[in-house]
Amino acid sequence: MDGTVLEIGGPWSDAGGLDVLGVVCGSEGQLGVVTEATLRILPKPEGARPVLMGFASNEVAGACVADIIKAGVLPVAIEFMDRMLIRVCEDFAHAGYPDCEALLIIEVEGSDAEIDEQLALIKAIAARHDPVAVIEAEDEAQAKRIWLGRKSAFSAIGKISDYMCLDGTIPVSSLPYVLRRIGEMSAEFGLGVGNVFHAGDGNMHPLILYDANKPGDLETCERFGAEVLKLCVEVGGCLTGEHGVGIEKRDLMGVQFTPEDMEAQLRVKDVFDPKWLLNPAKVFPLAVTADRRAA
Repeated sequence: MDGTVLEIGGPWSDAGGLDVLGVVCGSEGQLGVVTEATLRILPKPEGARPVLMGFASNEVAGACVADIIKAGVLPVAIEFMDRMLIRVCEDFAHAGYPDCEALLIIEVEGSDAEIDEQLALIKAIAARHDPVAVIEAEDEAQAKRIWLGRKSAFSAIGKISDYMCLDGTIPVSSLPYVLRRIGEMSAEFGLGVGNVFHAGDGNMHPLILYDANKPGDLETCERFGAEVLKLCVEVGGCLTGEHGVGIEKRDLMGVQFTPEDMEAQLRVKDVFDPKWLLNPAKVFPLAVTADRRAA
């Protein structure tokens, strides 16, 4: 870390040599300071159409997602909302959501014929799970209404309660089990939880509700969140899918990685930042990095 300017990767998908770009991406600012990025611009799809499906339980909705992915269908979005989020978002945004325990918003892209084909297959798979509602957008206005509630989720929940948003990732096949366990944990810890997340890639975002003015509630919320993230790792997932480890999850790194795993990662940082100037207290447990930070 001496101010040397490096250009890594390039305007192509497969740069030669070591994959330094892959190492830097997702390193949470521990290896260098990125000052410029070259991005690929994707063409706008010919068309897109969402369908909203309501289900009788979280587990059934999760099983439907797993079956869609297993069938080889790859929608551009599969979003999940449970009853709490459906109710809160409907009160906030008035999107016209059905009264159900869980819903999925599934969107596909392509030509009209491609969209029709994909949605027909998705609806056939969903039919095996007895959906209580199926609403396919007939025009742009209806498509926007389908997405309105989901896009309002965090604002809506913030209006009624303090909350902690988690970010763990699990195999899609584990969705039914993990959703059931989160519900059980909610009862065990005595805190409400709402589930809204990117179901297609298993990226969970449970929202744990607590009262910041109630002594001990935040600490209980943090313990609850730690157990949810441990559950994600237990079923073969990981501690983060989007938000990173940072400080909040650093003490959980030992749940996912062995000491040898972490040492290998620390040696990479030693190469890029031997004086440990960049985010020295993030990602790894402080006890693991104490000697390096003190050197």
